[in-house]
Parts: sequence; C-alpha cells; structure tokens
Amino acid sequence: MTSLIRGLLAATALVSIPFAARAADVKSVIDGLPADLKAQYDGAPQKVLPSAWDNFTPPAKPWKWCHSESYQGNPWRVSVTKELKRLVDGLIADGTVSSFEVSDSNNDPSQQINQIRAFIDKKCSIITSIPGSATALDDAVDAAAKAGIPFITAAGSITSPNAINVDSNYARWGYDMMTAIAKAKPDSSVLVVEGIAGHPIVVQEKQGADKALAENKGLKVARTVNGNWTANVTKTVVLQAIATNPAPIDAVWTTGSESRVVAEAFAEAGRPAPLITGSITGDALGYWKANPDKYRFEGHAVLPGWTAQTLFRVGERMLDGQKPKLNTLLIPIPPVHTAELDKWYKDCMTPDAVSVFPVPPTDPMPEDVLDAYFSNPAPTKGWDYSKVPDACAK
Repeated sequence: MTSLIRGLLAATALVSIPFAARAADVKSVIDGLPADLKAQYDGAPQKVLPSAWDNFTPPAKPWKWCHSESYQGNPWRVSVTKELKRLVDGLIADGTVSSFEVSDSNNDPSQQINQIRAFIDKKCSIITSIPGSATALDDAVDAAAKAGIPFITAAGSITSPNAINVDSNYARWGYDMMTAIAKAKPDSSVLVVEGIAGHPIVVQEKQGADKALAENKGLKVARTVNGNWTANVTKTVVLQAIATNPAPIDAVWTTGSESRVVAEAFAEAGRPAPLITGSITGDALGYWKANPDKYRFEGHAVLPGWTAQTLFRVGERMLDGQKPKLNTLLIPIPPVHTAELDKWYKDCMTPDAVSVFPVPPTDPMPEDVLDAYFSNPAPTKGWDYSKVPDACAK
C-alpha cells in the first residue's frame, strides 16, 4: 500500500485496499515489533490495518483537545478523565494546547455520535475517546478524518479504518483469566460477571473466556450476569446469582474493577471465598489487607491512569507529527497475582477506597517500547512517569 493511497483513505474513508496488500503490510510491521508487543497481536480480535494517518500534517499550535466519553458512571471512568485532564493541563500551561473539553453520552451511542459531530464543528485538533460501540461511531469518525481530525480511542477499539485504537488484547486477557481459574481449580463452577452488555471490550473478553472454557471441560458456568462495571450493580447481581445457585461456586470471572464487592457478596451470603479475577483496585487491596482469608485474586491491572496515559501519549505524538504504523496499537496489561498483592498495596487503600487505583512501580509502557509503534518516534512532550501522582495523592 502506498502512502498516497493511505492518505486518501484518511481523507475520504472511501478507498478500498486489497486485503492481500493490507495483510502483507500489517504482518511486516508486526513482525518488526519487540517480542512483548508482537505477542499482543496473537489471536487479537481487533481488525488490524495500516495506519490511515501516515500523511497527516498536524494543525498549528495551540491545539484544541476534545475528549468524547461514553460513560462516566463509575470511579474508573472518572479517573481516566481526571488523569487525561492532568496531562493535557500540562500542555495548556506551556501554551501547546488552548483548551480541553469533555463530553459524556451516558451509554447512548446516538448521543456520542452527535457529540463527536459537535466537536468536528468546533474544529477540535484531536478527539480522544472511550467509545460506547465498536461500530456505531464509524461514520462520525470518518467525518472527523475528512476534516483532518485524528480520532484516538482507548479501552475499546472501533472498526473505522480512520481511527487509531490504543487498546489491549482483551480476548487474550479474558482467556488468561479463565485459564488461571482452570489451573487453580480444574473442576470449578464459575460465576461469569460481565461489564456493559455489547461494549467492545466485553465482547472481546467473553470471546477469550469462551475459548478457555472450551479447552477446560472441567469448568462449568453457574450463571452469567452483567454488573455494568459498577459496584452497586455488580453486588446486586452477584447476590442474586448466589441466592439462586445453592451449589458451590468456586470462582468468579469478572471483566472489571469490582472484585472487592464480589468478595463482600460471598462473605455476606456466608459462602466460601471464591477465586476472583479482574483488574486490581485500591478498595480490593484494602479489603485483602483487612480480610486476607476472604479475598483470593488472580488477574491484571487494567488501570484508569495507565489507560489515560497511553491515550495521551499517542495523541500528543500524533499532534507532534509522529506517524503511527498501525491503526491498532496494542498495549500489554500488567499481571497481578495474589502472592504479590503487598507490592501494590498502599496505606490509603481501604475497603471503601473506591476512587483509589494502584500505580505500577515502573512505567508499564516505557517510551522506547512505545517508539516501536511510530515510523518517526520522538519522546512524548509533557510526559514524565516520575511525575505521575502516587495512588494516595490527594
């Protein structure tokens, strides 16, 4: 594929590139990545294409940074926006960015589409987003591309070839978590707690979990419920599932940050503590510290700060003129095991610290690793991992 064709794709979203040419180009890029990044593309459910932005000429400074959120109804999402704002505020302070504007569609794809089109009308320099649908936003994203506005997603890829998706292999994560349950208890009854029904990440995670279930015949699903990645919803549906399933439940496979309320639900119901997967949080670590016999965890750290930071870094690099090689940049998810919870715990983490999220001791995505995703890499302006606020910072 030539640079000219990909430039036209970015401008019109109408060019059709032969599959063989796209596949060869993508394979060449992936094969040239560092081993840790290359491994992320093994079995990835996202459609990976060459970047449509290799001819992008950034607008003049100062830039107008706009962020399209699909949901702000839980602490994780709020923390993403807070950290993104902190980082963009640093660029506002040095005059690189003029303003930072956020919209929230509250899980309504139609509303998010309208908000994106409003950002286009306002001539935003860039639109970052946590999308509410993998497909519904495509036309709006293509319209942004036609207007010369990069659209960069986090925590859920979309299918428009004009988007740059900063994502992770959530199918692999779902698979790894269910496999961890199988290794710990080969013959287990598993309660499956999904996030928001239909969300791209939920779909991908379930694909991975289903693959692991097919490979581990001893695992049986007791019930599948949706906790909407929200603590009170999760606790309610877990308590209901426990009440209607008197047989033992050995493990809970979750897709969010609500492992603490899952553990509480089992304790309140007088049921043995299950092995719980998911993403580690401050309140979960606080619950573990206070109740080490009631909390068993095997998962990863899908953290809001880390999500906002990678989104910001890719966005700033693009505005700085750097060219991403692919439309989907997969970021490894840091693993967290029960035996090392003490390394993640801080004194401010209590069972009710629902707005506290751990901070990895080192940058999970060092700059030299991120460089591999760009054809003309340079350090991210406004980025210094040593200045990331501590988990206990006010």
